[in-house]
Amino acid sequence: MSQTTTDSVLRLITAGSVDDGKSTLIGRILYDSHALLADQLAQISNTNQASTIDNEPNFALLTDGLTAEREQGITIDVAYRYFSTNDRKFILADTPGHEQYTRNMVTGASTADAAIILIDATRLDFSQEPLELLLQTKRHSALLQLLGCPHLIIAVNKLDLIDYSQEKFNQIVEAYKKIMQTLGIEQVYFVPISALKGDNIISSSENTPWYTGPSLLQILTSLDSTATLSDYDNLPLHLPVQKVIRQDGSTAEDFRGYQGRVEQGTISTNQEVRILPNEQKTSIKEIYGVNGLIDSASTGNNVTVVLNDDIDVSRGDAILSLDNPNTETKKIKATICWLDTQALNPARKYWLKQTTTTVPVKIKNINSILDINTLTSHTQHDKINMNDIAEVDILLQQPIVANHYSQNRATGSFILIDETSNQTVAAGMINALDF
Repeated sequence: MSQTTTDSVLRLITAGSVDDGKSTLIGRILYDSHALLADQLAQISNTNQASTIDNEPNFALLTDGLTAEREQGITIDVAYRYFSTNDRKFILADTPGHEQYTRNMVTGASTADAAIILIDATRLDFSQEPLELLLQTKRHSALLQLLGCPHLIIAVNKLDLIDYSQEKFNQIVEAYKKIMQTLGIEQVYFVPISALKGDNIISSSENTPWYTGPSLLQILTSLDSTATLSDYDNLPLHLPVQKVIRQDGSTAEDFRGYQGRVEQGTISTNQEVRILPNEQKTSIKEIYGVNGLIDSASTGNNVTVVLNDDIDVSRGDAILSLDNPNTETKKIKATICWLDTQALNPARKYWLKQTTTTVPVKIKNINSILDINTLTSHTQHDKINMNDIAEVDILLQQPIVANHYSQNRATGSFILIDETSNQTVAAGMINALDF
């Protein structure tokens, strides 16, 4: 494991099936790391739902904020919690395990630096040969791999209910390694835990003397974080225009600025740039940050830029450096996770929103759909149902400037919107800029 700096922030989520203990784990981490306030401690101590096994507090109440969640004992919404140790700051996202709320899980995973996939050891049939893991474990693993989550941790939970069996833990590890091989996952961390009892959460547990690896929190503390976006700073500039700023006044005081977020590279005054779609070249006259005039800005910064030439630029256009090879495309091949209860209808049109651009599109072909049971792709499909993961060809009525998702999450991702209901029906990742 690599070293990290104490001031880096790690964004992480919990994933896995229903009742695997995701909310309990987050509550336990907050509790054992002394990150809870007095009113939060009272919340898990002074409620008719507080008592659990062996009178342990009901840690899930710390993240299951909706009444429906507490009543049903499931997580519906994504709950974010912030805490820090002496070594690191964390943003924890508790995501739903129920298949119905896959869209919420995708939302939390899209910005995560690391994911903890919980596996409930008590729900597996160890008489199977080979051992089969739950479908949601497979689904969430596939989604995290597609979303490019940098770090995966497999936390085998509820070890206290299987007598801290090393043999069963090893069986689960071998079963998950087969998933890794099928999905192309290169590295994960395996940790035996009990979220309820606190085994191997903050420090090593005496109940698992056979496990000599680091605790869960020690792993999280050591992971690299992508929160600084520094990996994108050396790439060619890509600044999608979100808004055109005009200042009222006389002609002499006329101001026209182009506002947006730097998605990759750096932007500096006097830098030569080109504008898509009109393919005109100009240079940067001024750059304004949140606190006023600045000389340059890097990836992740919101800026307003003023150009030296009067060029027709509007929302959805892109400001690129001259060495940026990107061109516009009206065809993309993408992997999508279908989120709507109504199946995809290839005969109708949808809106595609990518960075600051929204264009009408049509699904030209359904190339394949991932079978979650076998983790293999099948062709010959004419529709995509809720929670399906599919590869499709999309035809756009207007061109966009994009990257492969593997190159840049921000410019390589998109959502599909139903033109009638305005519902978000799919989340997508661009695999190729043509088909």
